[in-house]
Amino acid sequence: MNLADLVSHLDTELRIAEIADYSNALNGLQLENRKGEVTKIVAAVDATLPVIKKAVAAGADLLIVHHGLFWTGLQTWTGPVFQKIQVALDAGLAVYSAHLPLDVHPALGNNAQIAQALGLTPTGGFLEYKCNAVGVTMNHEMPLDDLVAKFQSVLGGSPVHVCPGGPKRTRKIGISSGGSGSEVATAAKAGIDTFITGEGPHWSYTLAEEIGVNLIYGGHYATETFGVKALSAYIEQKFGIPWEFVDHPTGL
Repeated sequence: MNLADLVSHLDTELRIAEIADYSNALNGLQLENRKGEVTKIVAAVDATLPVIKKAVAAGADLLIVHHGLFWTGLQTWTGPVFQKIQVALDAGLAVYSAHLPLDVHPALGNNAQIAQALGLTPTGGFLEYKCNAVGVTMNHEMPLDDLVAKFQSVLGGSPVHVCPGGPKRTRKIGISSGGSGSEVATAAKAGIDTFITGEGPHWSYTLAEEIGVNLIYGGHYATETFGVKALSAYIEQKFGIPWEFVDHPTGL
C-alpha cells in the first residue's frame, strides 16, 4: 500500500491533528521510507535502537509505536540517535507514532482495549487533558481479587502490584494506561474506587491508601502494548497488510 495513503487514513482515524499531546510526542509519520510503500508492519511500544533493529530483522517497512523517535527530547544526531536513524533509513523502515491519540481512541486505544480484555464496557471518561478524557470509567461491581487476577491474566502473567486502599468489591473502575498513577486523587474525585494504571510514583500508593482507592499497577510497558497491536490488526483487516508485534519489555 502507498505509505502516504495509509498515513492519511491513520491520521484521520486517530484524529492526530485534533488531539493535543506532549510536545515531544510528534504524533503521526516521523520518518518516511524511500519507496513510499508499506508491505509489512511491526508494532512496538518504543522506537528505540534495539526495537528498530528487530523491526528490520522482521522485514518490516513500517514501524508503528506508542513512544516515538523524539520521546526523550531534542537531541543531536550522534551516537545511538544517529544509529537508529541510519539503521531505519538503510533498511527502508518508516516510523509512525501515536501517543495520546491512541490512548483515547474509543475502540483501538490502550484503555478501551484493556477494558475489552477485562470484559468491561466503558461508560464514561476522566483525566481530562486539553479537552480530551484520557481515561475510561465503568460502573461494575465485582470482588477486587477477581479483577486483579483477571488483569494479570490479560497482561500475560506480567507482575501486577496492588494497593488495596479501597473497598473489597469494586463499584466504579477507572483505567488509564502508562504512567497515570500520579493521578489517583483525580480518579477519586471522579468517584472511582478502583484505578487500573501502568505505574506511578512511590507516593501514589500511600495516597491511594489515605483516600480509600484501590490502585492496581500493571506496568507502564505492559499496559501500553494493547493499542499498537489493535491498530496494526485494524490495518491488516482493512487493507490486508500483515503485521507482527515486537516485544521489548522494560519491566517498568
